[in-house]
Amino acid sequence: MKIAFFEIKKWEKDFIKKLIKAERIDFSKETINKENLEKFKETRIISVFIYSKIDKAVLDKLPNLGFISTRSTGFDHIDIKECKKRGIKVANVPFYGENTVAEHTFALILSLSRNIHKSYLKTQHRDFSLEGLRGFDLKGKTLGVIGGGRIGLHVVRMAKSFGMKVKVFDIKQDSFLAEVLDFEYIDFDEILSKSDIISLHVPYNKHTHHMINRDNIEKIKKGALLINTARGKIVETEALIEALDKGILSGAGLDVLEDEEFIQEDKQLLYDKEKVDKLGSIVKDHILINMENVVFTPHIAFFSTEALERILKTTALNIQAFEKGNPQNLIN
Repeated sequence: MKIAFFEIKKWEKDFIKKLIKAERIDFSKETINKENLEKFKETRIISVFIYSKIDKAVLDKLPNLGFISTRSTGFDHIDIKECKKRGIKVANVPFYGENTVAEHTFALILSLSRNIHKSYLKTQHRDFSLEGLRGFDLKGKTLGVIGGGRIGLHVVRMAKSFGMKVKVFDIKQDSFLAEVLDFEYIDFDEILSKSDIISLHVPYNKHTHHMINRDNIEKIKKGALLINTARGKIVETEALIEALDKGILSGAGLDVLEDEEFIQEDKQLLYDKEKVDKLGSIVKDHILINMENVVFTPHIAFFSTEALERILKTTALNIQAFEKGNPQNLIN
């Protein structure tokens, strides 16, 4: 079967070749799009990352496609319904970096709670004064975790080691885990009103779109921190800017932004009529990034050597399982 990998770096290419022994594997550092698919018409299997949008227009140019293996847990970049209509199987990497993302979550929390980012900038300008750098202890503070899945539970464990109180909101509840890990399930509004720090760990879908929005930001405890290492569209950007401006939030730690895929190519958008409407979102994202009380990292919560290797290994196993007629980790 012909296989094509998109959004691949050189080290990943070398790593994959050791895992998959196939007659024909094509590698591209580009995202998949309807313009670059002419040479992939015969491809049976593709693997993509989150910046490749697989919609009807792309699928129309891949008539022989039977399997998509996304190198991510989230799959909102793939039109699952359209794939199902065409009999195309879609698999993901259900878990690979629970500890990795949780560790990055606390990197963002600590950067804000101890003003690490501000300290760094001041010392770069040879300013060693303590003005504006007073932080606060995590011990005794309440962490509200929205999404008590694998990553969320790792965050809970880490928070308890800091001596924090932990509240969790999730549609699925496990009273045994709550007792063992010493946290309490509460409803969504209580998470907003009672948490000193709110951390998001839910997948992106129609139910979580703009989960934090202009209708509920007023419910957030004044002076709280918001941490998002999940997906950018879970938080309404305008609401976040408003909350920071009004002092509802004292800071935000963001690894993801709405329409983040366009930030690196914002100049090109000026010449793309189909995407020009995204310029407004990009302006808002830049406003956020430049705020003094915002710590931003460019979607790297998952980006550790160990996690990346786990992603590639699982992707290889997904492809091999499909080739053997026994697909695994299927979404659809």
